[in-house]
Amino acid sequence: MTLHIYQAHLLHYISEDDLAKRTAAESPDTRIPDFLVNLTVDKDTTLLPVIAGVRVYPEYIADGALVIDDETGLVINYGSREAMLANYVLTATNNSQEPVQIHDHRHKLIMPGFIDTHVHYPQIDMIAAYGEQLLDWLNNYTFVTEANFGDPKVAHDTAQFFLNQLLANGTTSAMVFATSHPLSAEAFFAESHRLNTRMITGNVLMDQNAPAQLCVPAEQSIRDTQNIIDNWHERGRQHVAITPRFAITSTPKQLRLAGELYASYDSVYLQTHLAENRDEVAFVQQLYPNHKGYLDVYDDMGLLGRRTTLAHGIYLETPEYERLRETGTQISHCPTSNLFLGSGLFDLPKTLSYTGVSIATDVGAGTSLSMLMTLSEAYKIQQLQSNQLSAHQGLYQITLGNAQSLLLDDKIGNFMPNKEADFVVIDMKATELLERRMAQTKSLEEQLFVLMMLGDDRVIEQTVVAGVSRYCSAAL
Repeated sequence: MTLHIYQAHLLHYISEDDLAKRTAAESPDTRIPDFLVNLTVDKDTTLLPVIAGVRVYPEYIADGALVIDDETGLVINYGSREAMLANYVLTATNNSQEPVQIHDHRHKLIMPGFIDTHVHYPQIDMIAAYGEQLLDWLNNYTFVTEANFGDPKVAHDTAQFFLNQLLANGTTSAMVFATSHPLSAEAFFAESHRLNTRMITGNVLMDQNAPAQLCVPAEQSIRDTQNIIDNWHERGRQHVAITPRFAITSTPKQLRLAGELYASYDSVYLQTHLAENRDEVAFVQQLYPNHKGYLDVYDDMGLLGRRTTLAHGIYLETPEYERLRETGTQISHCPTSNLFLGSGLFDLPKTLSYTGVSIATDVGAGTSLSMLMTLSEAYKIQQLQSNQLSAHQGLYQITLGNAQSLLLDDKIGNFMPNKEADFVVIDMKATELLERRMAQTKSLEEQLFVLMMLGDDRVIEQTVVAGVSRYCSAAL
């Protein structure tokens, strides 16, 4: 076992429970002195929590160090650089051992790895497809592209490229759509397992209103999902999501079978789309005239629940918001996609007042795999509605907040000891513009806001997954 100490500015977000654990006197060796906590945790910054009633605070350590165990891939500790070096390097030296490797990133920022809660890996090849809104865009571009994923080589090569692109953008976990071909999910899981990234995906369920080569009969599609669950769910860091595309492309039978499968597991996820586009909402009402609304279709089929993530959720009525809250169903906000397809403006504070909201890229309707660029567009969408999205709120959401939404915050999302060591090294001066703009800033909050508005893949210097470096920029 070798301990790795990463020296850098550290930023993450912790809950009140995390803070209590940090200050608990478990033993003299592990206790963090109260004066250090008081210097680094900002209790004056108010964040809207993803989990109702849970208080969350930013913690920033300007001269910090993160201690990683390369054998387990877990965080051992974090804190001031001085304290971590004294506790680990000095101890090792006194014991005549050499189990410590020091990584010097003292002029860089280290954050937990970014988490993307809604993205389509097969659509990376049709990103930036011109000129349509949702339904025509699906027919003219998406289905044409996804038809190619019956070819194992296409699936493997695209999964490999896509995952490498995620890592180059600092994203270490994601909730991902494959295609209706089971091998598309298998190929994705195989590559993710090789990289040891924590990922969620599943074969897409479609049996109507789509090209015949992409439609799979209800019973067969559920058998395909069951096989993928048997092969991959909770194998290493992989998770399976039951994945109906949306109510338009699934018959009631397929949706009901999906709900029955979902109910038979405590840990399998479910992902689909909801109320993204006005024409979509109208089409669902036409297909399901006896239901009270779009969400009611999913509710009736047994698809709602705490492990369900519904992408978009722009056009909802008050009873639908209330039902989301009652069932714990999560919404994934996809800002660049909503703008690119002209879908509409998502009200983040309002939705958070009812249920958990995560933030996602939604490539390929989304226009970038960068979670920082996604936050930049999210900020503008809120501005158009006279809402504000602070840098702390945004950065919390794409790290701990998204982990909380996915019920993975016991494993990822911040630097708490014994969590998985997924993190990203960020160069806050990666471009000449950033360097010049940062020189004008007067506070941490201002620096983070500049990063959120001007940052992209160029600021990602290194991405570490479970303690192993999986991406390094050319500059590094």
